[in-house]
Amino acid sequence: MYYSRYFIHEVPLIFFAALLGAALWRYWRKPSWGWAALAGLALGLMHATKETLVFHLAALGVAAVASLWFAPDPRAAWGELRERLRPGLLALGAAVAVLVSVTLFTSCFSHGDGPLDSLRTYLPWLGRAGGDSPHIHPWYFYLERVFWFRPVASGPRFSEGLIGLLAVVGMVTAFLPARWSGGHRGLVRFLAFYTVALLAGYTVISYKTPWCVLGFLHGLILLAGVGAAALFRWIRPTWGIVLVFLAVVAGTVQLGSQAWRASRALATDQRNPYVYAHTSRDFMRLVNRVLGIAAVEPQPTRLGINVMAAGGDYWPLPWYLRGFEEVNWSAGVPEEPYAPVVIAGAQLHAELDEKSEKRWLSAGYYEHRPRVFLELFVELELWKRYLDSIPRVPDDDEE
Repeated sequence: MYYSRYFIHEVPLIFFAALLGAALWRYWRKPSWGWAALAGLALGLMHATKETLVFHLAALGVAAVASLWFAPDPRAAWGELRERLRPGLLALGAAVAVLVSVTLFTSCFSHGDGPLDSLRTYLPWLGRAGGDSPHIHPWYFYLERVFWFRPVASGPRFSEGLIGLLAVVGMVTAFLPARWSGGHRGLVRFLAFYTVALLAGYTVISYKTPWCVLGFLHGLILLAGVGAAALFRWIRPTWGIVLVFLAVVAGTVQLGSQAWRASRALATDQRNPYVYAHTSRDFMRLVNRVLGIAAVEPQPTRLGINVMAAGGDYWPLPWYLRGFEEVNWSAGVPEEPYAPVVIAGAQLHAELDEKSEKRWLSAGYYEHRPRVFLELFVELELWKRYLDSIPRVPDDDEE
């Protein structure tokens, strides 16, 4: 819920992964060209969404082998697999995946290097995964954020422990006799191996960002559903069923209130486990100031704006300034930095007010992200017109 508040690749990636898993399961139950094509569509969309699909594919492979190995009759399970690996249907799925991926990576066949770029991306990515990145965290980074997070003693507690406990129950049912199971044992066993493998993959590498929890958390949520179903199957006395029901309801209320708190009151607060270099609330003050300045121009959308920040670190300004026609972007201070409005990263020390002999004025600093600031410079005459446009509150003597 929290990461659905803004754009992050993991949200569609997990959706397409779920679609792939559902299509593969349906194909396993009854092989057909429709399920093969749907699986290919989901795989192509995963590839076009984010390079971390390799973790999901590796986890799927591990889960498939482990599920066959731990099947009640491994020999029969391998024979069943060979029966379902039909070359024609597999070729159809692969063709759909390639067609979808190529279509999107080439921007509908207008950029021929796109598919090659999708492979080149792994060169810098491997460096980051190996530790060449500022996003290096200990192995328990994800577990801490999901199951117990309280960075300061006086801060709020965050925990999705209910999901974890029920997921463990769900995993256990995959290896119990059928009468104790909370679902199809083969499917639950596969899902358990997939989730554990995905968690292990993300845990082992040093590079970690909190939104990556969505991959294995999705698996844990499904397993938690299996665990809840199993508990209601196991417990016979009515009072026991009522107690389990009340416990699940209480846990669900806790998860819901936690999601509300994370998405509203603590949406940009560092005490929120899923906040990570988020845009500050103060950023919108900068956006509104620029929009207000533009409003005094005869043609607001033609206002010239220069944006410069070290390393091109100015997102999400491109989104908020998308309605302006004359915006220039740079990763440093260009030779000609002046425009009616200039937004500069504080670390560049642009000092355009001093260098222009006050023909440009500094209109203040605005927090972009925690400890990262942007400075606004406005051409003097434009700034005067903007100030004149602001309604003045009369003082007591004037009243």
